Amino acid sequence: MSQTDPIDYAETLVYIVDDEAPLRAAVSSLLRSVGMRIAAYASVADFLAVGRADVTSCLLLDVRLEGVSGLDFQADLRRDGVALPIIFMTGHGDIPMSVRAMKAGAIDFLAKPFRDQELFDAIDAALRADRARRLRDGALQELTARYESLTPREREIMALAARGLMNKQIAGEVGTSEITVKIHRGNAMRKMQAKTFADLVRMAEALGLA
Repeated sequence: MSQTDPIDYAETLVYIVDDEAPLRAAVSSLLRSVGMRIAAYASVADFLAVGRADVTSCLLLDVRLEGVSGLDFQADLRRDGVALPIIFMTGHGDIPMSVRAMKAGAIDFLAKPFRDQELFDAIDAALRADRARRLRDGALQELTARYESLTPREREIMALAARGLMNKQIAGEVGTSEITVKIHRGNAMRKMQAKTFADLVRMAEALGLA
């Protein structure tokens, strides 16, 4: 799937967290008019009380909220390792605030009132970013599952080979024969579904082995 492929909004979800009911209603109506699925909340607490769907998604987040502020919530999500693309909305934004948000990974920072196209473009970028992340995560999970199917010795030899050691050097390192190393290395390539040794090296790098 290419990054330029169109987004199927029916398979995505846009979260809105803003304590202004009229704005939530207006933005929700606008986004639904172009086929987007929406889940809107008045506060961070309300958002957290409902489990997130396992779909490509993004978050439209007001900067100034009662209780936990938008910027503080962004920091909480980042600390907890939650990779949810955020688009900030604010009627009181300033340059330091926007810089802080963008440095922390925000997709965009929209000053109210914003143009419809500005919002659409920001959401499209956020959903594309989340779709790409989910694809990467899925590929890594599949790669990890293959790696876990290797025996401890196959894992050891795969790591050493990916670091550039020759079979003879690996044999000396692990205390076995060169022919045994070749067998384990071949098994590792087969189980990892690596067509070439270069493929195996890239897989090892993705797994943090090399």
